Amino acid sequence: MTEIDVDHQISAVARTVGKRTIDAGEAHVVTIKQTYDTDQADLWDAVTNIERIPRWLMPISGDLKVGGSYQLHGNAGGTILTCDPPKSFTATWEYGGNTSWIEVSVGDQGADRAQLVIEHIAVVGDEMSLQFGPGAVGIGWDSMVLGLALHLSTGEAVDPEFGEQWVTTAEGRRFLALSNDAWHEANIASGAEPAAARAAADRCLKAYYGEA
Repeated sequence: MTEIDVDHQISAVARTVGKRTIDAGEAHVVTIKQTYDTDQADLWDAVTNIERIPRWLMPISGDLKVGGSYQLHGNAGGTILTCDPPKSFTATWEYGGNTSWIEVSVGDQGADRAQLVIEHIAVVGDEMSLQFGPGAVGIGWDSMVLGLALHLSTGEAVDPEFGEQWVTTAEGRRFLALSNDAWHEANIASGAEPAAARAAADRCLKAYYGEA
């Protein structure tokens, strides 16, 4: 079984929660960042190459160009809105009847270091955000950047079935709990009302544990 250093991965990620005004109105912005031991070109390829994305995320189909659509099998789909290789792309994120947006940036950090920044933008009033807080999408992104970290550090593909099984183990559940705590802290730091934020985080973790 692949060795995963849960504490290292949790601490390697920066998480923030904020707000932005977009065409659709006021929006929540969930931002996750991680720096990897690779160069900008390789990191860009890892997150945009349709043949490589399944090695760390999940199977994907579609036409990955501006105006094209994509579908992550069993998860979200959407439309590619903009692309500026090897720096950034934006896309819609359509899941469960809701539409939000992602902005993905890849930055050169020098000396074979590159940073991935993912901003997930949802209109205020989004049901998932109201019920579960930023962890609703944040924990999912934490799991995705973990898969990317494993792929980039080993060069190997991560079996999606391994990930599904791992999150049911004691270490996997601890990872989900620590991610949930970190997103709760980011929510409080953004100015969220503490009692409401705690209740949303508790509901979120139960949902990820399959107990909701």
